[in-house]
Amino acid sequence: MYCEPGADTLPFRLFGRERDIRKRDIGGRQPDALHAIAVCQAAWDNVRYVSIAILWRWVALSAVRQCRWEVEIMTTSYTHAPTETVSVAGTSFAYREVGADGGGVPVVLLHHFTGVLDDWDPAVIDGLAAERRVIAFDGRGVGRSEGVTPDSVEAMAEDAVDFVEASGLGAVDLLGFSLGGMVAQVVAQQRPDLVRRLVLAGTTPAGGPGGGRTGAVLQDAVQQASAQGKHPKHFLFFSPTPTSQAAADAFLARLDQRTDDRDVPASNETIGAQLTALAKWEQSAPALPLESPAKPTLVVNGDEDTMLPTINSFALAQQIPGAQLSIYPDAGHGAIFQHHSLFVQQTLDFLRD
Repeated sequence: MYCEPGADTLPFRLFGRERDIRKRDIGGRQPDALHAIAVCQAAWDNVRYVSIAILWRWVALSAVRQCRWEVEIMTTSYTHAPTETVSVAGTSFAYREVGADGGGVPVVLLHHFTGVLDDWDPAVIDGLAAERRVIAFDGRGVGRSEGVTPDSVEAMAEDAVDFVEASGLGAVDLLGFSLGGMVAQVVAQQRPDLVRRLVLAGTTPAGGPGGGRTGAVLQDAVQQASAQGKHPKHFLFFSPTPTSQAAADAFLARLDQRTDDRDVPASNETIGAQLTALAKWEQSAPALPLESPAKPTLVVNGDEDTMLPTINSFALAQQIPGAQLSIYPDAGHGAIFQHHSLFVQQTLDFLRD
């Protein structure tokens, strides 16, 4: 049983007849807040899926005295996921988690420059959470996390390691976007025991080609946004074509879907520290030796990334033995948000291998 969020009734099939249950009969709970499916093999062959909220009434029926059911619990969508905290060496780190328990190796997300929990696309996270346990967190000093934001990618990677260990996650799959992709590379090098697979989106190796332009690109995007009454992400994450700009509008609308318990925007101190970290990474000696240890890696970008030029994705894929490279057409730095359905499918396929 699957329902559209916001529907007044929840459809189900019982004894061959289509029925509806009003939300008030199950406490008004949104179907995307807690969804449970009870599957029963019984004499009634036409019984398929029934809401967990009516399971006990149904079991009481004499016609189904002998049955076996399995319950699959799916947590809330990312739009409604509660913000939680974990103590990392005495510092509180904020995070949100979605996906079914027992969903295989956890997927940990590392976000972009200035990014906080609210900047992750619900379409991407919910898509991944259909099969996997997905966890997004704010780094030190970012959003609701305590502490002072580090000014180097390496120190950010140490915080990511501390978060994974403090959360008791064991080995994880890392999905890093932009600055987060740089952090993911260092984590995989420094703590290969904590990383199973890598997904690196819109990012660059250290000292990659065409580096050192991030500050100028950011300034230009802010100026264009101000002049045209748009969001800077229209210009940073998407190409100027009508199709890509329409995708930008849709992406920003998805980010606004969350109305309660929103995260705190990145502070000026955090932005300054992250800019310093980006500059150090771009100006460092070319390319970390990613060949050792090699982790199965998927590299993704748009064909028109101006923030971290697309050529960096080719360079990154060349440095990692066996890496897969996927370049999306008519897309910029935020290609994974423009082509979110394709990205989710490719990522899930990659993580299943």
